[in-house]
Amino acid sequence: QEGMPQTLSSTSMFTPCGFSPHLHTSKEGEQGGLIFQDGNLTSASLDALIQHLIPTTDYYPEKAYIFTFLLSSRLFIEPHELLSRVCHKCIEQQRLDDPVLDKARIRKFGPKILQLLTEWTETFPYDFQEERMIGHMKDMIHRIAPCDEAYWKKMNQLLQALNQKLATLSHGQEGIVKISSAVSDKLVAFKTKPPSIQREILSVCSDPYTLAQQLTHVELERLSHIGPEEFVQAFVHKDPLDGTKTCFSEQKKTSNLEAYVKWFNRLCYLVATEICMPAKKKQRAQVIEFFIDVARECFNIGNFNSLMAIISGMNMSPVSRLKKTWSKVKTAKFFILEHQMDPTGNFYNYRTALRGAAHRSLTAHSNREKIVIPFFSLLIKDIYFLNEGCANRLPNGHVNFEKFLELAKQVGEFITWKQVECPFEQDPNIIHYLHTAPIFTEDGLYLASYESESPENQTEKDRWKSLR
Repeated sequence: QEGMPQTLSSTSMFTPCGFSPHLHTSKEGEQGGLIFQDGNLTSASLDALIQHLIPTTDYYPEKAYIFTFLLSSRLFIEPHELLSRVCHKCIEQQRLDDPVLDKARIRKFGPKILQLLTEWTETFPYDFQEERMIGHMKDMIHRIAPCDEAYWKKMNQLLQALNQKLATLSHGQEGIVKISSAVSDKLVAFKTKPPSIQREILSVCSDPYTLAQQLTHVELERLSHIGPEEFVQAFVHKDPLDGTKTCFSEQKKTSNLEAYVKWFNRLCYLVATEICMPAKKKQRAQVIEFFIDVARECFNIGNFNSLMAIISGMNMSPVSRLKKTWSKVKTAKFFILEHQMDPTGNFYNYRTALRGAAHRSLTAHSNREKIVIPFFSLLIKDIYFLNEGCANRLPNGHVNFEKFLELAKQVGEFITWKQVECPFEQDPNIIHYLHTAPIFTEDGLYLASYESESPENQTEKDRWKSLR
């Protein structure tokens, strides 16, 4: 394997601009079952791609390749199965089963296999919640450790770092789960208007800028738990070449992703609830104007997910039917925001704004300018189509590596965004309110809406009657 490029530094892997798909120097043709075009790896059999992942005494895969392959290969092979195959091939190639080990050779190979395992645990820690993964890893290191004491130490450091990371992640998850269960109980109780002791958003936070900052806190906190692999595991199908089993059937490992989508829905309903609750038209208009300002601040911060949730909440029919209330609102600002989030042209305006924010983030000097929180359900839709492309093999049974690269680029960019530290001070009071304030069900919203402004037509009258 002559002329292999140097591995990229860990950060450059994830910055979209540093994402280098150029994995080889040869211009065309085939090498060890890998097909190249213009020096780029375009396709290969799954076996050849696995072989390309495996380090030898004088070869180490490029960082971009490792991320790309570990991310997308799970459409075809489960991580524990992949690691098992990597270990078996290493044992074979490095003759780790020989009664007398070639120490000099293994000392060249050892650091490379340790590096690969380190990168895997750092980038996809959730994979190692499986006992089998840890088992394969320990077995590998037990085999090379007799050649160098330092390998034991390295493995312990690796396992410690991994445990710490998993503990932090699961601690965050528990917090989210607690909040979610507390919230779902309250949802049910709110079929009718609540007693007037219910606090409303304006009594908790009357400054739109502050609320936008606190929403950004919640978004970044929740994003930080999502593992890159969840974007692939959400869409794992049966591999057409392996009719025996569905990958990951025993458990969809996508809980953080689902929790995040739930948060978006909660924010929509919270906005609608806050608008429909006040008895007076003037107060309802005030709440609408407040949320328009919050949404605008979210846009300026780069928090497109909260922005979209607020707009969606305002566009729910129980809110949009309140004609008399809306007549009191200065709507020009609202239309500007709606225009930004207009779905026509596959969300052309939003995508342009997102690219602007992403560009700003790359050149940013402060965390404040680094924030990019994409409109999440659209990101998932885009990634869904990329997954479809990855999962379809080429007519010759090869894996389409070009599609792997597209997917890795999207997910890699997302990883960069989710790692931004939130620069705003946290206000526990406001954050608690956002997570726990009672919200109406859809029926509850309609009831509150009809009580505020009585039904206009027969359909609405019938609906009101059936709700009461």
